[in-house]
Amino acid sequence: MKKSYKRLITPIYVINIIFQSLISLVSPILVMILFAWLLVKYASVGTWIYVVFIMLGVFSGLYSMVVFILRAQRALEAIEKQNQEE
Repeated sequence: MKKSYKRLITPIYVINIIFQSLISLVSPILVMILFAWLLVKYASVGTWIYVVFIMLGVFSGLYSMVVFILRAQRALEAIEKQNQEE
């Protein structure tokens, strides 16, 4: 029973990593689009700000996603190592 439980946890953990990495990629982009929209609408900034803020969102989202995946990979390797020891 114990081994089947651990076999189920690992795929669920991998699905969670994928979902969270996509969220960490998309969230900064959406926040930057919102900031750009607010600047265009209420501060009369030109629409060129969309390009700048979307690029900043993409770069920060990619950085956030890569850092998250590397940390999650280390945690997953530690879990698999622990499962093999038991």
